[in-house]
Amino acid sequence: MAPGWSAGGVRVEELAGARTLVAGAGVSGLATAAALVELGARVTVTDAVPARLTDLPAGAEPGGDPDVLPPGTALVVTSPGRRPDHPLVAAAAAAGVPLVGEPELAWWIGLASPTPPVWLVVTGTNGKTTTVGMLAAILRAAGRDAVACGNIGYPVVDAVRVGHPVLAVELSSFQLHWSPSIRPGAGCVLNVADDHLDWHGSAAAYAAAKARALLGPIAVAGADDPAAAALLAASPAPRKVSVTLDEPGPDQLGVVGGMLVDRAFGGGELTEAAAVHPGGAPGITDALAAAALARAHGAGPDAVRAGLEDFRPGPHRGAELATVAGVRFVDDSKATNPHAAEASITTQAPAQVVWIVGGLLKGASVDDLVARHARRLRAAVVIGTDRTEILAALARHATDVPVAEVAAGDHDPMMIAVRRAAALARPGDVVLLAPAAASMDQFVDYADRGRAFADAVAALPERPGVAP
Repeated sequence: MAPGWSAGGVRVEELAGARTLVAGAGVSGLATAAALVELGARVTVTDAVPARLTDLPAGAEPGGDPDVLPPGTALVVTSPGRRPDHPLVAAAAAAGVPLVGEPELAWWIGLASPTPPVWLVVTGTNGKTTTVGMLAAILRAAGRDAVACGNIGYPVVDAVRVGHPVLAVELSSFQLHWSPSIRPGAGCVLNVADDHLDWHGSAAAYAAAKARALLGPIAVAGADDPAAAALLAASPAPRKVSVTLDEPGPDQLGVVGGMLVDRAFGGGELTEAAAVHPGGAPGITDALAAAALARAHGAGPDAVRAGLEDFRPGPHRGAELATVAGVRFVDDSKATNPHAAEASITTQAPAQVVWIVGGLLKGASVDDLVARHARRLRAAVVIGTDRTEILAALARHATDVPVAEVAAGDHDPMMIAVRRAAALARPGDVVLLAPAAASMDQFVDYADRGRAFADAVAALPERPGVAP
């Protein structure tokens, strides 16, 4: 075992000279390697793609087989996507070597500092990035030296090493699974719906990973989401706060007369719901959650108002790109699971939707989503690897909805999908890219998928004709 290892983590001062393995040379892996070198550890980095090992931080060395635990290893820090059934995980367990994620290492480093940073953690199936962005905006408006980090692309370990005293941290279920020690000052579970079941093995295991965000002194959850509310009820946190789109109770933030209202921390009216971007029920819920975490940290109502009113969502999150021949085109490529796609479709009301859907479903089902929203669909255009499951759901639950399929071998599938969607749409409709699936089967990531959608929309003629 690594020196000082216990259920609470590793004493980082004892990592000096210890052999450590960083499993994965992505953004978080390289940040981890740099941090471990800084701590004096002997660092080896492995990756399934050897080309990624050519530009390691000074002091780190490339390793060999990414499935093998090098002899003498005292600690493994894994990339978040490594599944619990991976051979390296089994090898570490058999050797008694702790295996954790980059946020866990960041937690240890923070605890070792004279003034550990405050972690305000957000997780959930949908809305994490928007909520963390809102939270960081509120904290900055309150004059805090705060930064958004974690699953948004800025490693937590880098934010800790820089010395930010307040961290607005987005954590995925993968990251939480590999981070057993983290106890945030306040943590939030926005919602829980089936996602990443291929990785976690079951819906219960996925929810249990999310629940780790609620182990600190203040736990926050979405009261309108039954699964998130159940996790909050089971949380050991001394203080439990929830957010709702209805009128709030004494331990809630909610909406009254078109105003966001804080009745949990005594903030009263915070801002008008109409001032929140993105709008609609999902955006309002995210804003209430961000406000709850910020208020838990002591940010005043004026800062909540200023932060929320100034915040604008990042690209590929419900961005309206253009109106062509009376049809609006909306990019929500970030809707990478059915829960997120449902929120996206709901936000377009009362317009009818021509839905561009498909990719990698990751074990999730779209049956309930299609059944609930079939009446909202003008048509559907199905892309990606898991088309069969989506086509079957549409055939079962949306028998009157026209469906177009873009075959796997088609060149430039997004261009074809957009043209077919435009041909199926009527003036006043929305062509919505909300794929309900991951993107890596046809695109680099969701942002690449969104850019392809934007390029295809820009290439449309003013009056789209019959699609090829």
